[in-house]
Amino acid sequence: MTTASVADAPGDALKTGNKPVRQSLIPGSNPKTFWIYLIPGLALLTLIIVVPLVWNIYLTFTDYRGIKPPEWVGLENWVKLAGDTTFWTSFGNSIAMIVAMVVVPTLLGLVLAAMLFDLIGKKFGGKIASFLRATYYLPQILPGVVAAIVIGWILRPQNGALNQVLENIGLGNLAHNWLGSPDTALPSIMVIMIWVQLGYPIVIFMAALQRVDPELYEAAELDGANWIQRFMAITVSIIRPEIFVVTLTCTIAALKVFGPIYTLTGGGPGTSTIVPAYYAYSEFFQSQQVGYGATIATALTIVIAAVSVVFLLAQTRLERKEEER
Repeated sequence: MTTASVADAPGDALKTGNKPVRQSLIPGSNPKTFWIYLIPGLALLTLIIVVPLVWNIYLTFTDYRGIKPPEWVGLENWVKLAGDTTFWTSFGNSIAMIVAMVVVPTLLGLVLAAMLFDLIGKKFGGKIASFLRATYYLPQILPGVVAAIVIGWILRPQNGALNQVLENIGLGNLAHNWLGSPDTALPSIMVIMIWVQLGYPIVIFMAALQRVDPELYEAAELDGANWIQRFMAITVSIIRPEIFVVTLTCTIAALKVFGPIYTLTGGGPGTSTIVPAYYAYSEFFQSQQVGYGATIATALTIVIAAVSVVFLLAQTRLERKEEER
């Protein structure tokens, strides 16, 4: 019997050298055993994601304070959530976070990445562009709590660096309690989040620009297109998949932002900077309303899942339209 006939015969041995090897022992050769390789990942997924998620959803239908066993209350927490003005205020503040962490960084990151790649990279050399890229990305690698503490020192009302600078340049009348005033607390947090988030889209977009054919820019330039026209027609069109990725990931990050709010304002003054993640935390650990905190967290999870599905469907539809052209 030849080697080929042996390989074609199910259940027979395959010859490797002088030693026969059962076909069922070759990784992936037996379709009934592929699930064995999935067991570690599925176990971790179940332990870390599925079990806590199911338990959290169960707690939304209970009155639970973390000590006595949960008491079933049905839809009481969800009815309370629907009429909770603080909850809706927190989602309103999440829209502000989306502006600060998605809209502004994505648009500004697109322009800056194109400038670093096209203008600065070509005219002044790649080293300067790399240095500026690393500078923009630096806030991303700083621990969030550490960055928030430093910014809190800068924005102190009495001896903060910002107010001191304003006084030194003759604008002391503009000195303000930036994080302690309801009028300026949320805008101050938004400015901070723009600074923190800007480096991420710049790095992603600059990496995406590496696959843009330079001849396209040269051809457009020969046709008389200026930089803005080349940016809109070539850059944005080609790196559209990366734009979707950045927009989706930044939107999820904006919806579940917690660290800066916890460190800088604690959701205050009043509810001017409260967001859903911090509101769920305060109900869990400060008010000890575990069931209601779980309801807020579950509602936030539903919103994030819905946003993700909408983004993915929109991207798929746009790609299909481009393929049909």
